[in-house]
Amino acid sequence: MTQDLTHHSINYIEISATDVATSRRFYEEAFAWEFNEYAPTYLGIKKAGGGEAGGLCAADEVQTGGPLVVLFSKDLEATLASVRKAGGRIVKEPFPFPGGTRFQFLDPAGNELAVWAEAK
Repeated sequence: MTQDLTHHSINYIEISATDVATSRRFYEEAFAWEFNEYAPTYLGIKKAGGGEAGGLCAADEVQTGGPLVVLFSKDLEATLASVRKAGGRIVKEPFPFPGGTRFQFLDPAGNELAVWAEAK
């Protein structure tokens, strides 16, 4: 398995899901993510180039307010449309921040994530 083993770098992120199948469909539709299937309660998130970036894991409940996972997009408007179409709920419409523009959304389980793109 290919991994980023840089000292103190983020190696793996787990996203809680009250319904793993629903969360899987959301991330497949919104971001074209692919998964390794380990169990009905756990899916590994495949990383381009090999290995895994994280996983979807079953949870009884999801709590917001923890660390914010921020994804990068080459086309923020297309990603925003994709998140909406897949069923994500936008909680912060696109706004400028140092280096670019971003938006924040809730996935079907209630996890809050963000997507950013470089300033044009």
